[in-house]
Amino acid sequence: MNSQFTKIVRILLGLILIVFGMNKLLPEAFIPLPEMPEKAGDFMTSLGATGYVLKTVGIIEIGIGVLLLFKKWVAFALIVLVPISLNIVLFHIFLDVSRIGGALLVAILNGILIYKHWTQYKSLFL
Repeated sequence: MNSQFTKIVRILLGLILIVFGMNKLLPEAFIPLPEMPEKAGDFMTSLGATGYVLKTVGIIEIGIGVLLLFKKWVAFALIVLVPISLNIVLFHIFLDVSRIGGALLVAILNGILIYKHWTQYKSLFL
């Protein structure tokens, strides 16, 4: 579980989550959103208009990223990330398939780490 590969994947995923989480929280995004298809743009505008959804997701992403970087509660952090990464992938499948690469990267890294920590999840399925 502590292989170099696992460590690199954990740190990479943690950094991705912190960067994109911070991008959701700051008043002026430091990574500008690319032009999206109309339905995707409308959806993101609606989430932003709530005033809390994107901020909450950003806080959760940063929290998960910090846990991964400091190697604390990794198995818990990965499970919390599953619905977020699943929704990111589904958003891109249904609303913006042309930019699905980053979403797949997050989901695949999450899947790899869940596989590497599978012994910690076995009791959930018995």
